[in-house]
Amino acid sequence: MHGVAGKPPDAAANAVATSKIMLLMLVAMTGVAPISLYMLVPALPVLATTFGGDISIAQMTVSLYMVGIACSQLIMGPLSDKFGRRPVLLAGLALMVAASVGCSLAQTLPQLIAARFLQALGGATGMVVSRAIIRDLYGRDRISSMISLVIAVMMMAQMLSALVGGLLETAFGWRAIFYFITAASLSVAVLIALALPETRGERSESSSFRGDVGKLIRNRAFIGYVLCQVLASQIIFMFAGGGPYIVVTQMGRTTAEYGAWFATTGFAYLIGNLFCVRFAPRHSLEKLIWFGLAVQFAGSLLNLVWSIAGINQAPLWLFGTQMIVMVANAFVMNNAAAGAISARPEAAGTASGAMGFLQQGLGALVSQFGAYLGGHSTTTLPLTAAIFALSIACASAMFFLVPRRNVVVSEELVKKAEEEDSRML
Repeated sequence: MHGVAGKPPDAAANAVATSKIMLLMLVAMTGVAPISLYMLVPALPVLATTFGGDISIAQMTVSLYMVGIACSQLIMGPLSDKFGRRPVLLAGLALMVAASVGCSLAQTLPQLIAARFLQALGGATGMVVSRAIIRDLYGRDRISSMISLVIAVMMMAQMLSALVGGLLETAFGWRAIFYFITAASLSVAVLIALALPETRGERSESSSFRGDVGKLIRNRAFIGYVLCQVLASQIIFMFAGGGPYIVVTQMGRTTAEYGAWFATTGFAYLIGNLFCVRFAPRHSLEKLIWFGLAVQFAGSLLNLVWSIAGINQAPLWLFGTQMIVMVANAFVMNNAAAGAISARPEAAGTASGAMGFLQQGLGALVSQFGAYLGGHSTTTLPLTAAIFALSIACASAMFFLVPRRNVVVSEELVKKAEEEDSRML
């Protein structure tokens, strides 16, 4: 099959990779944690009232959930390299099901917060393992398009998750959200157990977590791709952190209006992913990354110019230009992620986990910094300058760290070279 990795573990994995069931499983395992995150957001005021706590305490059901996502990726990625994708994924989903039941039975806010952390720790397993599975089954030229396709479908569901959570809370109470999450995560676990074969290839006996990490750290291309991907993701966190303060406080608009404008950036990111699905099979990773970096730089520069000129003090200018950045951001993030997990295919889980941990962990800090910039200034200039600086940092990581020569050769060329060597011998 075109695009499938050179030596798939078995015929079953090779066959399932071509099916719609595989796409469904990848979307489900990737989306179960972030969808569960956003479903609870509309119920936060109700939780604070129900448990007699401050809204900032109720907010910890979201903030510690994000910490759980970051920790999960750092732990579960290496475990999936050592023990296999399927058992680690099933164990993580089992933990999520148990924690979701615990959330629905919580009698105090601290109990709910603790259960939410465990829920994220288990659910986020699918986020890191899904990227490793894509690397197991597809060649380097197909990874970006598959990641983009999974993210595009997942985002459509994620956009509706807050609405579904709000409707469930209004009709049946906040516990109904966790009944729904329990049923959904259990369904995903059953689907995985019945339809997903083990995709990880055979590992040599000398392979170890310490050895994988050491080899990845010494790989310049891996470091460059990871930094490029992580720094690109911080543009999203930075804008999300500062945007509400700029729109509501500086521009005097309502929170509902901010929500509508912010949705345009999510739509732009979705469009960028769909373009990646279309163009990734036809062009190299490096070419698509540089295209995204160029457009991202241009969009962020334009937004900075608008700020200096005092033009983008209206949402149309600020978000209109940011949409250009977000379309480009999808090209950078997805293709850089594909490059990172392709650096050492046998350590794809470890690479995916490290990248996800850095993205989420740094994102928590950057979103706070974005909120500070948006809340302690009277113009959009500090926020747009920070986003412009991040776009330069992305391009710098790619330019200075990822070799511009064809060092990362395609799997087909490696295989051909090995065959020629064997004939000479």
